[in-house]
Amino acid sequence: MKLLKEWSPFALFIIVMLLLRVYVWQPVIVEGHSMDPTLADKERLVIIKTARIKRQDIVVAKEYNKEDQSTKNIVKRVIGMPGDTISYNNDVLTVNGKVIAEPYLTNYQKQLATDKLQQTYQFNSFFQSLGKNAKSFTMSATGQTDFTVKVPEGQYFLMGDNRLVSQDSRQVGTFSKKDIIGEAKLRIWPFKKIDLL
Repeated sequence: MKLLKEWSPFALFIIVMLLLRVYVWQPVIVEGHSMDPTLADKERLVIIKTARIKRQDIVVAKEYNKEDQSTKNIVKRVIGMPGDTISYNNDVLTVNGKVIAEPYLTNYQKQLATDKLQQTYQFNSFFQSLGKNAKSFTMSATGQTDFTVKVPEGQYFLMGDNRLVSQDSRQVGTFSKKDIIGEAKLRIWPFKKIDLL
């Protein structure tokens, strides 16, 4: 009985942590450069599965590959909520007729204007070619700088912050609520960049 009393709090703590890990939070790793410079390749995040998703939140979603029936987790930003009409005109975002600022794009937009992102993309020649040919930082899947999307009810339009290289809802379509695993709330790696998102 004494042993049971001593170990009960510890066992309860472990059980609670396991339940939270299954139902509330989950660690994830950023893969690729679609969220540069906001999030970098191989950074580690904690997502909250129970968070209420809002416009401009960073989320982790499940993307389905129709060709080989595989799935992968992607990190993107919510641009369009269910029922929204979103429009881009030369990098200006309008949602339901209201202009929405995207300050997380400013750095790369300035670099596109100065050197077509050639210095930033020097690690990847394909990215450099995308920068050289870009008419604006945010374009449609067919390269249009002026485009409009009506988001279906129950669906979310997701895009990466590194718009020229991100494969997102412009190419693969919208995501349902069940496809969104959770909202990224905390960066936990690297240590020098630990912060709330």
